[in-house]
Amino acid sequence: MVKKQQDTIDIFAVSRMAKVSPATVSRVFNHPHLVRPNTRSAVDLAVEKLGYVRNRKPKSVGGKRSGTIGVIVPTVTNAIFAEVIQAFSDVVKQSGFSTLIAIHDYDLNQELDILRKFLELQVDGIALIGLQHLKATYKTIEQRAIPAISIWNYDPASEISCVGTDNYEAGYLATKHLIDLGHKEIGIAFPPTDDNDRARKRLQGARTALSGAGMEPADQWTVQSVYEITKAKNACLDLLSIDKIPSAIVCGNDIIAQGASFACQRLGLSVPDDLSIVGIGDFTGSADMEPPLSTVRIPARRIGQQAGHHLAITILENKPTEILRSQLGVEMIVRGTTAPYVAA
Repeated sequence: MVKKQQDTIDIFAVSRMAKVSPATVSRVFNHPHLVRPNTRSAVDLAVEKLGYVRNRKPKSVGGKRSGTIGVIVPTVTNAIFAEVIQAFSDVVKQSGFSTLIAIHDYDLNQELDILRKFLELQVDGIALIGLQHLKATYKTIEQRAIPAISIWNYDPASEISCVGTDNYEAGYLATKHLIDLGHKEIGIAFPPTDDNDRARKRLQGARTALSGAGMEPADQWTVQSVYEITKAKNACLDLLSIDKIPSAIVCGNDIIAQGASFACQRLGLSVPDDLSIVGIGDFTGSADMEPPLSTVRIPARRIGQQAGHHLAITILENKPTEILRSQLGVEMIVRGTTAPYVAA
């Protein structure tokens, strides 16, 4: 159990542990370029070990301190994150909270830096995406006893509250759909998974479905792309420009699936006659594609609403350690980009 930060953990405690003066600690915080790198490292290490966070705003009377909630997301270019954040913000606004949004671009070290800055601003609560975070991130949340929630992933043993879906199931359902249609040559287009537990779980689910059907994706039919349509299109162009292409592709989310569809248009391939494509997410606009995208629906709005409601309640009722773990279901939505396999 990590000890909650006490009032005695102040700038003087940091200076004692780092073996520098309080003035030096202050310079590291405010003018780091004026301090030698080894001194900055000593102060940073002391800050991490002590869980020290500067208080830039005084506490208010009652449950709320600043009336703000910090939301840290990997990106806002992903349409489904925008939907979940909007739903979350709409709910917490009803309880008098404003949201501060910051982006870490799939960099967990940057996420920790943003968390510390939000805590310096005395936000009343923290919302994160997914459950893969640095140990120091979890430690800081516990030390500060700040109400926190993870949006998007469900884990029955999560360290903080979580509202989300089983991404493993989403990847499994998307791939099983193609298998049930008779496809035996299935390509995979997913993002890098090192700092993305959502994509990693989906990929595990996809591979389980394939191995259960006695299939193993060929290396030439496996590509990586970040969640950007142009880069996904280029990655899929490489996959589809070889002599023998798969009859179907399972994509890590709808953005990559859109890129795959554009790649087919570029190469003169018909969807789904020449290639079936399935995504994950059911983003706004996926049903309006031509043909409309078959995808696994993740209930983004319901996730955001439930997460916002729980976090607002834990703040207002002063129950920062109350844990909620809520799983919402996913659903395979069959539209026009997938069809039964027909031998050439």
